[in-house]
Amino acid sequence: MEKPIIAMMYDFDKTLCTKDMQEYSFIPSLGMESIDFWGEVNVLAQQEGMDRILAYMYHMIRKAQDRRIPIRRSDFQEAGDNVELFPGVETWFERMNAYGEKLGLQIEHYIISSGLKEIVEGTPIAKEFEKIYACEFHYDENGVADWPALTVNYTNKTQFLFRINKGVLELYEDEQLNEFKEDKDRRIPFRNMIYLGDGLTDVPCMKLVKVNGGQSIAVYTEKQKVEKLLQDRRVDFITHANYEEGNELDYLVKKILDKMAIVNELVDVNHAQRGYVKD
Repeated sequence: MEKPIIAMMYDFDKTLCTKDMQEYSFIPSLGMESIDFWGEVNVLAQQEGMDRILAYMYHMIRKAQDRRIPIRRSDFQEAGDNVELFPGVETWFERMNAYGEKLGLQIEHYIISSGLKEIVEGTPIAKEFEKIYACEFHYDENGVADWPALTVNYTNKTQFLFRINKGVLELYEDEQLNEFKEDKDRRIPFRNMIYLGDGLTDVPCMKLVKVNGGQSIAVYTEKQKVEKLLQDRRVDFITHANYEEGNELDYLVKKILDKMAIVNELVDVNHAQRGYVKD
């Protein structure tokens, strides 16, 4: 019998790393402070009526051109080396995979981020992910970023939950994504999903996972920023952004995996009694 698949899905900025990924290398290379760069992005978005994610990508290109700083894919990937991960992140995936294996579960990890895919790809944890869904640039004939190729904003993040749910992971597979499929035939049921994010920008994904039987966790460095998410029942749990073994996050996720293993056993019994055999 195939092992149940559990999807662990993560925002990136302030969820796995300590601040917005552009703040480690790119913004300092402009000779700017982060507060000034993001302030200009907000003004641009308001004045032009732009999506804020498109605004920051456009502003990156414009500022780099003004400073004559090349922004190639390799430059972004090199910037991934400077990303500071929260404690325990680098060993987290191996530990969760091993714990899932003990329970008879197959764990898969996914990124769903409004940050840059190219920077995530340059981090030491990039290899841990089944798929990285994040913003991407188009590159011109000289390999320089010249236009946004993909944006992942706070609401369209939810499409990637359905891609993972149905097992339709490639962005060009629109028809397959929109085809009807019974819940019981989907590759990863929502009850087998865990979403980790850091705040309001993750609420659509957190809420969607939670109301469909999965588990959502808000991680924090400042507790007051996420307490209302718990009070408003948008998440199941809040916990400090420390991924080290023995900390609360480690405890919570392992308990959730225990529960998911039991639920999947009961679902198998139910299906057997109904004579249902999965294709």
